Amino acid sequence: MPRPVQPLRGGFNSLRKGALLFLWIKALHVISVIAWMAGMLYLPRLYVYHAEAGAGSPQAETFKVMERKLLRFIVNPAMGAAWVFGLLMIFMPPAWGGIGLSAGGWLHAKLFLVFFGLSGFHGWLAAERRRFERDEIRHSPRVYRLLNEVPTVLMILVVILVIVKPF
Repeated sequence: MPRPVQPLRGGFNSLRKGALLFLWIKALHVISVIAWMAGMLYLPRLYVYHAEAGAGSPQAETFKVMERKLLRFIVNPAMGAAWVFGLLMIFMPPAWGGIGLSAGGWLHAKLFLVFFGLSGFHGWLAAERRRFERDEIRHSPRVYRLLNEVPTVLMILVVILVIVKPF
């Protein structure tokens, strides 16, 4: 009876496994970004309602719980995962699909927008949540409505950079 053919050690199979790992990391990155963006789009909307409810109202107390849980259990972990999986894709070996920091200007622009834009806005949202927790409402509902568009604009720019790679 013939023996079954054994897969090659290293070589082509190793590259295939690495490429498959890259695809899994990319999928996890996209899932993380979707969860992060969902929270970043919803949290400012909660701030609109919280500001309309006014400090100390029963509705404001409900919004405090919603904002805290959204940030702590969805937005923060999703941002961390998006960063981890994104950096893994950059620093994986090129033979596996790794992007590398020399991928082009589009990657540097994306990293700039994600670090200073999205992550910076995330930090501002977290600081604002702490102010709401102390019943400090610093802005009108209209301001929070306008600020709700910040992550949308940043997301559009990042997607264009990643898909079109204009430079």
